[in-house]
Amino acid sequence: MWISTNRLGTNGPGTNRPGRKRLRTGGQGTSLRTGFAPVRRTAGRLVAALGLAAVALAGPAPAALAEQAPAPAALTPSSIDRFVNGYLARTGLPGAVVAVTRGEKVVHTGGYGRTADGTAMTGRTPVPVASLSKSMTALAVMQLVEEGKVDLDRPVRGYLPEFTMADERAARITVRQLLDQTSGMADSAFPDLALPQAHTLKGAVARMRGARLAAEPGTRWSYHNPNYFVAARLVEVVSGEPFADRLRRHVFAPLRMTDSRSVDSTTDMPEDARGYVRAYGHVVERAHPRWFTAGGHGVVTTADDLARWLIAQNNGGVGADGRRVVSARSTTTMHTPPEGGNYAMGWSLGEATGGGEPPLQHTGELLTQNAIQVLLPDRRVGIAVVSNTGMVSGDDSAGIADGLRDLAEGRPAEIREPFTMTADPLLAALTLLALGLGTLGAVRAPGWARRAAGRPLWRAGLRTLPYALPVACLVWLADLVGLLMRREGTFGQVVYVWPALVVCVAAAALASAAVIASRGVQVTRAVLRGRRPTGDGPPASSDGADTARGGQAPVVVDRGVGAGQ
Repeated sequence: MWISTNRLGTNGPGTNRPGRKRLRTGGQGTSLRTGFAPVRRTAGRLVAALGLAAVALAGPAPAALAEQAPAPAALTPSSIDRFVNGYLARTGLPGAVVAVTRGEKVVHTGGYGRTADGTAMTGRTPVPVASLSKSMTALAVMQLVEEGKVDLDRPVRGYLPEFTMADERAARITVRQLLDQTSGMADSAFPDLALPQAHTLKGAVARMRGARLAAEPGTRWSYHNPNYFVAARLVEVVSGEPFADRLRRHVFAPLRMTDSRSVDSTTDMPEDARGYVRAYGHVVERAHPRWFTAGGHGVVTTADDLARWLIAQNNGGVGADGRRVVSARSTTTMHTPPEGGNYAMGWSLGEATGGGEPPLQHTGELLTQNAIQVLLPDRRVGIAVVSNTGMVSGDDSAGIADGLRDLAEGRPAEIREPFTMTADPLLAALTLLALGLGTLGAVRAPGWARRAAGRPLWRAGLRTLPYALPVACLVWLADLVGLLMRREGTFGQVVYVWPALVVCVAAAALASAAVIASRGVQVTRAVLRGRRPTGDGPPASSDGADTARGGQAPVVVDRGVGAGQ
């Protein structure tokens, strides 16, 4: 639905420019997490503040503990096992696979935990890698470039006449702009995941005929899965082979990625991409809705095969057994963003540490699975992690990869819990608070009505209007989340992404609706009785005369002119 890439900077390859902001990209489907970065930072600051307070209350640490130095970190199979097993035990993550390489060697591959159906995960367990697939699609395009069949800077329509849109500017979109996602296509103009899904690459391209561009081609970056649907269809048409066959024969087979394949939809993935979402510190098993995936996020692979892929990426296109799948020049092209950007061709620049080169990375996210691949060019280390929790609510693959990067760079591996494990308890407290306040407001509605008596009805309505805000937030929650993420999605997808947030907003909306309804009932009753309460005093009669305290209004008898005189 949306996207993310962990710790992305904006500095160029081989540089370490300080002061650049972090950006997250990648995913399923992937720019979901970009919008949640402020939430994560806020949650992190809250945890840090609570931690400092706890330290202050506990007093100074014993000298013996303070003097202990951590053992030197090392990237070894045993240290990787200890860290990943510790991560699963601490966070409750059901399962993950990991691949770590250095140079042309595999440091470690393995599986941990279990799949959704209870199968133990190993280095050969097939897993969906979502948007990590984009780098593989880009490589297939670059192979055609090297064969002289495609020019990166020629318009796509020259190779794929069927690619038409309801925007004349689409005729100027180049192959390069598809791969670096500067084509001008965007979710704001064509909300792919909120629309009925295609069944073939040809159909995925055809469904864009009525879409418009969000920007002039080449002027703005926007993460959009259909860029890679079009790129994959281009590979299919130019090569004359089905995309999945082309990828298998020319990318996977030469690298001995024998357990890897490209599928058309999530229903073709292992266990139909079934996995987990996090809620209130627990993982909840969920099925995945059907998404079209070919080219953008449809590769299914294993930890063993991911290790072979990482070696080729860190070795200029040459696999562990010396077979070349693409030239070193093409590899550099795929890893190099356009001037002023940080997204290349299925890879993004990350944040450099310790004066080294910035890493290259990309995340991949489904609603029930997430993945990440990271290259550390100066150390020639490759890291790939796939876990069976969904985007945003899970975030486990990025957390594991950060710990493995710590080991690779000589630091003790730190377990970074998914931010929802901190945020969800706070949301649970807000949920209970909202329900409590709603109940109190409903019980006190009669008193509110008496206090509002004697005032125009519009003023009472105006004072109740703020209670409609939580209801509006629930109704438009998908749009609000899409605005933050700069991606379009449905309400059902938001329930996957952050269940505790949906429950909190729904509780606030329910509480507010109860208050509005209770107040409305009290005012309606007063109107139907032909009178409205007047302040905190006795009620008013239907003719507007004041009543005596606790009794009826006095009766005035007209005895006629001069009567009683």
